Amino acid sequence: MIEINHIKKSFGDKTILEDISATMQAGKCNLIIGTSGSGKTVLTKCIVGLFTPDSGDILYSGESMLTMNKHEKKILRQQIGMLFQGSALFDSKTVEENVRFPLDMFSKLSITEKQKRVNEVLERVNLSGSNQKFPAELSGGMKKRVGIARAIVLNPKYLFCDEPNSGLDPQTSLLIDKLIKEITHEFNTTTIVVTHDMNSVMEIGDHIIYLHNGRKQWEGSNKDIIFSKDQLLNNFIFASEFLQDAKEMRMIEAAQKK
Repeated sequence: MIEINHIKKSFGDKTILEDISATMQAGKCNLIIGTSGSGKTVLTKCIVGLFTPDSGDILYSGESMLTMNKHEKKILRQQIGMLFQGSALFDSKTVEENVRFPLDMFSKLSITEKQKRVNEVLERVNLSGSNQKFPAELSGGMKKRVGIARAIVLNPKYLFCDEPNSGLDPQTSLLIDKLIKEITHEFNTTTIVVTHDMNSVMEIGDHIIYLHNGRKQWEGSNKDIIFSKDQLLNNFIFASEFLQDAKEMRMIEAAQKK
């Protein structure tokens, strides 16, 4: 669990985040959504420690990250997995070498133990047998799955996913969403997903935070969104015709049950 308490962040005279509080729950996909410039990226960078908030606190399992010493922060970072928007694979390394990289950096496992772990996570993301391929030989969806394998190879308690479906076709996006959700529930991971993909919101949004102009405008689940009365949220999330149809269908279903 990650607790965000009254976070404020400014750059010069411009306030980017204003009094944001939320609890990112373990075993759930916690989504941060909002328009460009709403503060999603800055909030995420504050949570992972790349930016220091001007005020407020960030707690990992009850421990304040802001008061941790260097050794404590190093231990915390080893518990964090990151899936980057562009996958961020090393082009000159094989799939196996890319996935093993965090183990080489942070673990004291033997070569045999590392190999076993790499094979386990590649199997988990349905990429068994791809060990010796290079990123140039992979499709966009396969690269994302390699990125997920690398992100979970250290058995992280916390998983951050930055636009995991960026550049993917709808069918592959659904597969990536399904994989992230399965891993989150299977390992009771505290997963935070920053996304613009409204299909992802409806598919995996266990807990959603909607930011608007640097403030938390709305908070709830993908089921709550359907019946939201917040006009700003509705303008944002139901811009998609597909989601507008989904809202209408669910409202009809709810009315029929009464």
